[in-house]
Amino acid sequence: MTGKPLWVHILTGIGIVILLVVVFLQSLHWITRHDKTLTIPGVTGKPFAEARQILESKGFEVELQDSVYNDTAKPLSVLRQFPEAEAVVKVNRTVYLTVNKAVAPLIEMPNLEGLSFRSAEISMNQYGLKLEDTVYRADFAKNSVLEQQYNGERIKAGTKIPQGSAIVLVLGSGLGQEDFSVPDLVGLTYNDAKVLLESNGLNVGTVIPGIDPNAYVGRQAPEYMTPDGRVNRIRQGQSVDLWLQADKPMKVPVVPAPGEQPQQQ
Repeated sequence: MTGKPLWVHILTGIGIVILLVVVFLQSLHWITRHDKTLTIPGVTGKPFAEARQILESKGFEVELQDSVYNDTAKPLSVLRQFPEAEAVVKVNRTVYLTVNKAVAPLIEMPNLEGLSFRSAEISMNQYGLKLEDTVYRADFAKNSVLEQQYNGERIKAGTKIPQGSAIVLVLGSGLGQEDFSVPDLVGLTYNDAKVLLESNGLNVGTVIPGIDPNAYVGRQAPEYMTPDGRVNRIRQGQSVDLWLQADKPMKVPVVPAPGEQPQQQ
C-alpha cells in the first residue's frame, strides 16, 4: 500500500463508498418492496372476525382502533375502516377498524319535560335515543313536552337506560281541558280585544283588513253568541278572528236563550 501513489488510495476509497451506497439503496428497495402495492378490500358491515381474516389473507396487518355503538348495525360488525376500501397501499400496511359494540351502553335519561318538541328531538339525538311516538294531551302549552315515557311508563330524568332506546313524548295539544264562553269583543279597540283574549289564554287569529291598534272590532269569529241566542264555547289555545273598522260599531243587545248567562266583562 505504501508503494502506491496517494491518489490511488483516494480513488479506491471513493469507489468503495459508492459501492456501499448502491448496495444499500438496492437492499432498501428490496426490503420495503416499494414496487409492491395492493388494493385494500372493503370490509365495512362484515363481522370483525371475517374482516380480519380477509385482510390478513391479503397481506395486511389489522388493528382494532375503536368500538362505538350504533343501534342500526349488527353487533361486532365493522363500522369504519382506514384506509378506506379500494385504496392502493404497500404490502404489510396496517388497516385500522372501528367495530360496533355488542351491548348497548347505559346512559342517563335526559330531562325533556318542559322543552319544545323540536328541542326535545335535538336532545334525544345527542343522547342517542330514538323517538318511538308522540301522543297529544289537552293542554294550553302547544307542542311542549308534558311527559316522557319508556316501555309504557313515565321515566324520570337520570334513570339509566340503554343507548338507542325508544321514547314516547306526550305533547300539549294547545287546547285547554275546559271550555268557557267566547268573550264579546265587538266594540273594543284592537289592543283591548288582544289583551282580553290573551288574559283568557286565547290567540288572535286572522285580522282583517290589518292590525290597527286604535281600530274597533266590528265582527269576530267565533261570535259571542249563536243566531239562536246561545253562548258560544271555546277552549284555551284556540284563536279568534277579528274584523276591524275605523268607527266604533253600535252594539245590538242580544238576549240569551233560556238558561244562558250573559258574559260578565
